[in-house]
Amino acid sequence: MDLLTERIRTGVAIIAFAAMLCLPGATVQAGGKVLLLATTTSTDNTGLLDYLAPRFTGDTGIELRWTAVGTGKALKLGQNCDVDVLLVHAPAAEKKYVAAGYGVDRRRVMYNDFVIIGPGRDPAGIKGRSVAEALPAIRRAGAVFVSRGDNSGTHKKELSLWSGAGADIPDKEPWYIQTGQGMLATINIAAERRGYTLTDRGTYIKYSANHGGNPPLQILVEGDSCLRNQYSVMLVNPERCPGVKSALARAFADWLVSPRAQKLIADFRLMGKQLFVPNAR
Repeated sequence: MDLLTERIRTGVAIIAFAAMLCLPGATVQAGGKVLLLATTTSTDNTGLLDYLAPRFTGDTGIELRWTAVGTGKALKLGQNCDVDVLLVHAPAAEKKYVAAGYGVDRRRVMYNDFVIIGPGRDPAGIKGRSVAEALPAIRRAGAVFVSRGDNSGTHKKELSLWSGAGADIPDKEPWYIQTGQGMLATINIAAERRGYTLTDRGTYIKYSANHGGNPPLQILVEGDSCLRNQYSVMLVNPERCPGVKSALARAFADWLVSPRAQKLIADFRLMGKQLFVPNAR
């Protein structure tokens, strides 16, 4: 998918979601069993929600509708009372969000990990190195690094990794490209520029599947403890947003952490590879 197509799809999805909220019949329908979820792009891009949603509806009778954006935008949708529940992956931002009174009942659901991917020729020589070694090596080489630059959970993680590596966070350097796009679009841009990027493993597996298991970019850095990628569910605070469907949101959160849904998440695979590891308490 090229960048223009991805931008059009993203714009259409957000506009359609906003229009749905404003339809005259939406209020009546929202009084029924329709739940609005804001989530990160990885749960959508990988197909996880397409896999889980019909099973959730079958078990509860609740229809799940979602918009997939960066975690920063998802949290903003909750803050603005535009959705009922959130499924996101930026723990530090989520804890601040709860402390500020915007979200309640935050519970962990699953995790995977982040990886740094790049071209096989690896111009910065980072393959097999730690994150703390790899990022400064990319900077020294002036090799292209493509960032989402969109305040998503992945973008937040990337910025924390630059800081953790003892390096200044890049911004206007010519080798540092900020897309403002979702994960798959950002990976595609990195491939076009023969550069590096940070991605969650689940989206990388989807990207690899899109290329028949032989993608242009390869996993070069993985396994560091700092690369863990935790996903959590939390309800929009009904005390701040009286119109949210808190009972339906709680039903969704309870279902996600139930043994049935946790097994469904564990069983979700592409090319025989597990994309997410359930870890609800």
